[in-house]
Amino acid sequence: MSRRNVDLGSGSVGKLLFSLAVPTITSQIVNMLYNLVDRVYIGHMQPVETVGKLALTGVGVCLPIIMVISAFAALMAFGGAPRASIAEGRGDLKESERIMGNSFTMLVAVSVVLTVVFLVFAEPMLRIFGASDNTIGYALNYMRIYALGTIFVQVTLGMNAYITAQGFTVVGMKTVLIGAILNTVLDPIFIFAFGMGVRGAALATILSQAVSAVWVLKFLTGSKTKWHLRREHLRPQAKVVLPALALGASPFIMQSTESLITVCFNSSLLKYGGDIAVGAMTVLSSIMQFAMMPLQGLTQGAQPIISYNYGARNPGRVRRAFQVLLMACLAYSLLLWALVQLFPQLFALMFTSDSELVSYASWALRIYMAATGIFGIQIACQQTFVALGNAKISLFLAVLRKIILLIPFIYILPNFFADKAFAVFLAEPVADFLAVCTTATMFAVHFKKSMTALEGKPGV
Repeated sequence: MSRRNVDLGSGSVGKLLFSLAVPTITSQIVNMLYNLVDRVYIGHMQPVETVGKLALTGVGVCLPIIMVISAFAALMAFGGAPRASIAEGRGDLKESERIMGNSFTMLVAVSVVLTVVFLVFAEPMLRIFGASDNTIGYALNYMRIYALGTIFVQVTLGMNAYITAQGFTVVGMKTVLIGAILNTVLDPIFIFAFGMGVRGAALATILSQAVSAVWVLKFLTGSKTKWHLRREHLRPQAKVVLPALALGASPFIMQSTESLITVCFNSSLLKYGGDIAVGAMTVLSSIMQFAMMPLQGLTQGAQPIISYNYGARNPGRVRRAFQVLLMACLAYSLLLWALVQLFPQLFALMFTSDSELVSYASWALRIYMAATGIFGIQIACQQTFVALGNAKISLFLAVLRKIILLIPFIYILPNFFADKAFAVFLAEPVADFLAVCTTATMFAVHFKKSMTALEGKPGV
């Protein structure tokens, strides 16, 4: 077997992107199902009407904290991996390994801090995210065990990015599959057979993540990897860590602010539309999360190609990779937009069977995803900035869409419409449209400059 799965510097870019994107898209979908498994089993705890329902709600309250843990993994993973790919493209494998080793140390350090914080402040944090007196017990039982496995989550998610960044996307997919399958098997054993309830669900999850973490480390210290995790690269260096943190700030903000966005939407919708509007928002966000996975998979598949060839000073191949990525993302987002506008009920039925909620969510979905057709431009351009190592612009674009535009619009637009709930849902497409226009304009200017500099200067 060759030392790398693919040659990032030659061959058809379209075929290469497809071969890298399919495993990453599969990983995205499996990872989502991974997160749903616990809730499916917990929801069937007996009696369902009392214990199952309250336990499911309690575990659901833990989701924002779990998302924060994932966001911290992304901070080093998606900040360091593109820089490591660029270094490899330059022919500097030692630098690639240094970035990966420093990232591993930072992931472990962050894990220790997060574990202590979540164990000490679990109850007040869960209360903030909506735990009641009826559900706080279940939430604490789940979170206190899950927190102990933070290091496994960080290593699995964070270091797996360094596997896919080398082009080993199938190996990266197996990392997710191993954990998902093991979790599915262990959940009913711990929850029901051992009578551990939500504690069993949490234990099954962290044990599954532990096995995945061992798999990742075994690969990165084995003979098949291009970049090796070596002891001499574990000592953090500011010149390595800080640029990676700066580049990783964009995906970190994108993931960590999801909980804040949810709170803003739900508080406004509860005020203007009541429980049915909040329920619809849950359905809409679930649809959006699931529907965006292929776009995320495409950009993750393109990242190694763009980063490697940027480092290898091959501007023609960088341009072609971006063009293929843009066409694929735009084609998918346009198709998704058309299906949502034509068949919103089918999407709503995927997540609820309540007729009243389906009717309301179908109406709201057409508004909420009105600008989805052009969103492929946004994600292709924004993630290409990350792949090129442009930390400042990628960070600005991440802040622009969610913090500068979306959150203010949630509160401003209802002042200009009679239907206040409609205005809240409208905030999403308005923010998306303005973000796409800004992103495309900035990309056209800065991408041209980057390619011109690449062609005319001895260094990148």
